[in-house]
Amino acid sequence: MRRRLLAVIAALALSGLPGPAEPSEAGPSSFLSRSGMPLASSTAAGGGTSALRPSPTDRINLDNDGKAGLLRVLIGGREAFVYQYGAGLDLPHYWPLATPGGRNLLVQQTEPYPHHRSFWFADTVRRPGGREASFYNALYSGVEQPTDPKTYKPPFRDRIRHVRFTRLEAAGSRAEIEAELSWEMDGGTALLQETRRLIVHALGGGEYLMDLEFVLAPVGGEVEFRSDDVHYAWPYLRLQTRWSGEGGGKLVSDSGAAGQEATNLQSAKWMDYSHTVESETAGVAVFQHPDGFDHRWLTREYGCFGPRRPDALSGKPFILAPGMTLRQRVGVLVHSGDVKAGRVAERYKSYLDGRWK
Repeated sequence: MRRRLLAVIAALALSGLPGPAEPSEAGPSSFLSRSGMPLASSTAAGGGTSALRPSPTDRINLDNDGKAGLLRVLIGGREAFVYQYGAGLDLPHYWPLATPGGRNLLVQQTEPYPHHRSFWFADTVRRPGGREASFYNALYSGVEQPTDPKTYKPPFRDRIRHVRFTRLEAAGSRAEIEAELSWEMDGGTALLQETRRLIVHALGGGEYLMDLEFVLAPVGGEVEFRSDDVHYAWPYLRLQTRWSGEGGGKLVSDSGAAGQEATNLQSAKWMDYSHTVESETAGVAVFQHPDGFDHRWLTREYGCFGPRRPDALSGKPFILAPGMTLRQRVGVLVHSGDVKAGRVAERYKSYLDGRWK
């Protein structure tokens, strides 16, 4: 079994050649690749142009408060979302995430799963044979507060640390944000270096697309991934209850399957959650960018959902060796209306083509 898994990983590692020009028919791009191999297909993050130009009221601005660790992304002068990266956090995340009408979609921290962090990316890893560092559960590696049980504060034994921004640019209806992050255990020993690139496109009417790509590389030797077959997605989104299935919202996949029972651990190209809250019908869709492999999804009626890695790299240990990288790319569409009125299927195709509408 281990020999077969290593063979699959090796095949993935060497599959980094760009696919043909039509992205929906592209062969495998590199999900797990060796340094020096291409990290994206011919439609790399940020390529292409909008089919329709947003009005001047949809101009994007970036407001970075380094002291507070907050990067606000504003569209037409109104806050669309915030990248939270403060030094006192267990891991960086995006919160809040606003609908076109200005209502927040996501919950930053909740019970009974306080480690859920709105819109985030994490995993469980270790040095081969060493202690596991669960960045998914990094919150619980902090200092429990004696006067407030189940509340944890820094320092965190294991955490994902924002190191620096390498690019912060906004022009018209497009913004580009690049950052370096460090996955650290035991109070500062780096295991993984993350490079994260986010392209934001204003689509008009308060709608927007987040085109997110993150790449992980081992630091100081081999890193073994230990994520289980149930509790992870790449990335996760956690909706407020009022937007979730439990609150009456509708979860639907590209195949038309609806609800957790029909979608959890099933393959899909995209998932959409939508509902009507305070007279506004809106939703958020997550697009899995094609890499030549099927991706199963984690979905929950309480509002947590996201795509997983290909099966060969899900629910079983594997090694990320020096010289190799692990990557993921997704689109996150915040739209008006339900899945049909929001033209989610059409916009998924446009996302692949780089047209965004």
